[in-house]
Amino acid sequence: MAGDTIITVIGNLTADPELRFTPAGAAVANFTVASTPRTFDRNSNEWKDGDALFMRCNIWREAAENVAESLTRGSRVIVSGRLKQRSYETREGEKRTVVELEVDEIGPSLKYATAKVNKANRGGGSGGGAGGNFGGSSGGSGGGRPAAAPSGGDDPWGSAPQASGSFGGGGNDEPPF
Repeated sequence: MAGDTIITVIGNLTADPELRFTPAGAAVANFTVASTPRTFDRNSNEWKDGDALFMRCNIWREAAENVAESLTRGSRVIVSGRLKQRSYETREGEKRTVVELEVDEIGPSLKYATAKVNKANRGGGSGGGAGGNFGGSSGGSGGGRPAAAPSGGDDPWGSAPQASGSFGGGGNDEPPF
């Protein structure tokens, strides 16, 4: 939404994302990201942990299903979204207010890990949404199941080019340096 302040939190999931569905059938995944700042203390010549931030997050629709299928407890993630304040009343009648991150984009951090991305199917949408998708486009929702590896028909990176011998000295697989 225009005018919203976007924040980014980098940290680890404290538990597996919890996937639920609204009565209307919209998927929502809830999870918590723990982010602990670290600073180097030159006097003791060691790293010191600061106070941890535990940010409650939610993501909707197809992206929620993708998160629930892809990420687990301990996964280091990069989360971007908008802070939202929400008030509610407990069963005991106490009024509470919480601040949560409504996630637009999320992905695994590749600082200490590797990942293989599978583009999700986008079959039969049930409307757009504020949540971003792993496939790089926003809006739309669908089955949320990862697509099988492409067979190479419409994937330009799916297979190596045929060696024709006319470029780079012909058929030699060795680099020129």
